[in-house]
Amino acid sequence: MMRQVMTLPAGRVAKWVIVALWIALLVPALMLAGKLGDVEKNDNAAWLPGNAESTKVVEQAGKFQPAETLPAIVIYDRPGGVTPADMTKARADAEAFKGITNVVGQPQGPSKSQDGKAIQTVVQVHDGKEGWDGARKVIDAMTRVGEQNANGLGFHVTGPAGYASDSVKSFGGGGLVETITALVVVAILLLTYRSPLLPLVPLLAAGGALVTAEAVIYLLAKNAGLTVNTQTSFILTVLVFGAATDYALLLISRYREELRRHEDRHEAMAEALRRSGPAIIASAATVAVSLLVLMLATLNSTKGLGPASAIGILVGLLAMLTLMPALLVICGRWIFWPVKPSYGSAGATGASIWTRVGVAVSRRPRIVWVGTALVLGVMGLGVAGLKADGIPSKGQFTTETQAVVGEEIQARHFPAGSGDPVYVVAKAASAEQVKTVLSGVPGIADVAAPMIREGEGLVVGTLDAPPGSRAAMRTVEQARAAIHRIEGAEALLGGNTAIALDIQQAAARDAKVIIPIVLVVVFAILALLLRAIVAPLLLMATVVLSFGAALGVSALVFNHVFDFAGADANFPLLVFVFLVALGIDYNIFLVTRVREEAMLHGTRRGALTGLSATGGVITSAGLVLAGTFAALGALPLVFAAQLGFAVAFGVLLDTMIVRSVLVTALALDVGRWMWWPSKLFKHRDDAQPPAGRPDSAPALAGT
Repeated sequence: MMRQVMTLPAGRVAKWVIVALWIALLVPALMLAGKLGDVEKNDNAAWLPGNAESTKVVEQAGKFQPAETLPAIVIYDRPGGVTPADMTKARADAEAFKGITNVVGQPQGPSKSQDGKAIQTVVQVHDGKEGWDGARKVIDAMTRVGEQNANGLGFHVTGPAGYASDSVKSFGGGGLVETITALVVVAILLLTYRSPLLPLVPLLAAGGALVTAEAVIYLLAKNAGLTVNTQTSFILTVLVFGAATDYALLLISRYREELRRHEDRHEAMAEALRRSGPAIIASAATVAVSLLVLMLATLNSTKGLGPASAIGILVGLLAMLTLMPALLVICGRWIFWPVKPSYGSAGATGASIWTRVGVAVSRRPRIVWVGTALVLGVMGLGVAGLKADGIPSKGQFTTETQAVVGEEIQARHFPAGSGDPVYVVAKAASAEQVKTVLSGVPGIADVAAPMIREGEGLVVGTLDAPPGSRAAMRTVEQARAAIHRIEGAEALLGGNTAIALDIQQAAARDAKVIIPIVLVVVFAILALLLRAIVAPLLLMATVVLSFGAALGVSALVFNHVFDFAGADANFPLLVFVFLVALGIDYNIFLVTRVREEAMLHGTRRGALTGLSATGGVITSAGLVLAGTFAALGALPLVFAAQLGFAVAFGVLLDTMIVRSVLVTALALDVGRWMWWPSKLFKHRDDAQPPAGRPDSAPALAGT
């Protein structure tokens, strides 16, 4: 029954039914996918769990100031000193700001700096139902007001609202990411199959999968409380295109071979699905389950990314095993033009590069795997320099934005933390004591008089250091320790810097919990799939070693080439999950073929045959996935550039070195012990092929 379901898309009638069903599905999916931005939650507070201290402050501070507001810090500057006319303009602008939709309350200021060279006004911005995009519209309107009749007076908007606006504009490059991703997929498929028409089929199927996945995620975010943000959206794009195209490569390779063996293309596709389908399904299931482990995170952004990414993987799998086979069968052999695989024709002959790599590794497998492991270990030493404790606000972008320039000017003329303070909520009777204690904390520049509402007090303090910086976070930690010691005050400290600190601490906790669980889950899946214990242990060791090497090299590049100010707190966890899950993907493609050959010829010959048979398709798949993640570099965001580089480098390292050299050398050296305690362990290995003579492996037929 399972075999019949697997080959269903290849049926003469079924292929038309499947295409019709996908068309019917995509019509409403297109409309729902376009609404995904409406349910995104991009503010930092929405990412935190409800029990975080800064989250509680956000809830309680609503008694004192409008909820869901962000401070916009307006900075005017004139190097020669501001004039009375400049102050008049700043006051007029402040009045004009009040008339802009979603500006709430009375602006604070304008106030002139002590050196007389800058003016500062703080405006509270309500982001409304549109989230950060709502803040962008307000900042754009304020900028139009501020730049009128400036007469050489510099104007910039910074602060949380300014950075939210710049972030939305940066994320607006998502369409560019999709375009670059599609071009990468097409380019690699063209190089792989040398056909100008064939790449259109997997590209169309991957696009349909992305739209469908976005529609499902929108429904879950709207009706089931799934937290998604713009970060989720651009990661979903590269993940679906990359993984779905990987599955397409495996199936198309097998289909092309079967077309040479079967005169009827329907029979060829049915056989291709039977042979490659189980490995593709096992790989996708492993990736999806690994991503679902992210639901154990306390950080809502990470928790939401897990199911959203898993949905993308599963929908991509469905599209590549139904829509793409149906389209390929409908198109016929001409889709491979100009080199159509005709019935009875011979496939590629001669030793492939991976056959030659296997022969070279087989001469000294132990020396090869020990040497490779040592090199990877040395590469991993760079992890010690990874600064994954958050990115300061002005270090979030790879380009210079208005908010960054504004913050730099503000820091030269005003206390760095002015306009973006820390908030302490406490019992009203303890408010004055809280003010006194907070004033004595090093790094607190100023503390305002407490505000009292309904038995509770709000104390506002200004930081010396720039908001979100490491120095500011240390001040927040010291301030929390001090106010928590006030007996009976029930004092809680929040604000944007406190939110950043809580995100960092939640991310560290999530990494400690989730990484071991992912390792256990992936090991269990491999053990069930291979019916062995030794092979999964060795494969897991190679994946962890590959991850460490990728992270170590990334840290060195970030610090000494790109000079990034830091890395996002959950960056190591996301890189780990993507590289381990996707690395296991390639493990499955390779080792299932090795196991198949080992049952016939022994493990040593099976390892060489498996490498020769799958090396080409795994390399192409790795290039696709690396290229799609590298497309994240099109966004002017440090987090996107870092994630894209680390995953792209890690995938290339995995496919070119770890999978082809390290795993093959281990299999050759360990031999039949790879399969202990399964029945295959009891098979006697055949003699190793003589050095220099390629094994009799097919050029490439998939898995």
